Amino acid sequence: MSGDPHLRQAKQQVGRTRRGEISAPVVTTFFDERTFTATHVVHDPITKSAAVIDSVMDFDQAAGRISFETADRVVEHLRSEGLVLDWLLETHAHADHLSAAPYIQQRLGGQIAIGEQIRVVQQMFGKIFNEGTEFARDGSQFDRLFRDGDKFDLGTIPAIALHVPGHTPADMTYVIGDAAFVGDTLFMPDYGTARTDFPGGDARQLYKSIRRLLALPDETRVFLCHDYKAPNRDFYAWETTIAAERAANVHIHEGVSEDAFVAMRTARDATLAMPRLILPSVQVNMRAGNLPEPEANGARYLKLPLNTL
Repeated sequence: MSGDPHLRQAKQQVGRTRRGEISAPVVTTFFDERTFTATHVVHDPITKSAAVIDSVMDFDQAAGRISFETADRVVEHLRSEGLVLDWLLETHAHADHLSAAPYIQQRLGGQIAIGEQIRVVQQMFGKIFNEGTEFARDGSQFDRLFRDGDKFDLGTIPAIALHVPGHTPADMTYVIGDAAFVGDTLFMPDYGTARTDFPGGDARQLYKSIRRLLALPDETRVFLCHDYKAPNRDFYAWETTIAAERAANVHIHEGVSEDAFVAMRTARDATLAMPRLILPSVQVNMRAGNLPEPEANGARYLKLPLNTL
């Protein structure tokens, strides 16, 4: 990875944080057990600048109703701590929960951001859902589209966006100070790695993306988007380290070859059911968390395409 300038920048950033040259970000996590999603609130202790990563909209699929109790907990935390919301970061267009980013933005401000390859996801799923020409496929629903290596700041804390495709084409990891927010790319060491059988997924790409992340310093804090409790573990967990992932990840620890990983991942994915909320989630999340526009009767609708995934 010596030829990877963006990774080198991320490694230097982690090192400076651990040496005390940069403030370490404070991370508070809200776990939604219904979708097994960890929403992270990250802030700079000096300036109180904050980011919300992978927020959750509550969705009752049977009743066709949305609500925001989970997001309201995040909003209340930000307000009670006196934090200033700068960023609403999405690691990718999730298939298992609906984003609450616009709801939080309306209350507290901030920019909604995702990786620039969301355009690829919009193209693919725009066809699957037969979206009309009114659905923009240029990522313009988001305030910021990150490219690999794009730098940004959280107050006094530098941050860098790393493109880590494989689970989806648009997956990003955000390294903020010494903390890496990896989305679904990695899970806890005892649970493994993301699936790659969604449209645009690729097991070989995922292997390369994870190996890139595992080149970060051992002490890098790693924050995950989901946890499902591994066998023999009766509690949820969403924080680990690069050292722990490299040494003990059950799918991709040090020494696992690319071919072995691809064979394992392909076989495992063939046994997995589709996520319960994949169809509503993708329709909303590819719109940056916004619902489809109302139809002539004033109601909004989510489509249920048959035999497409």
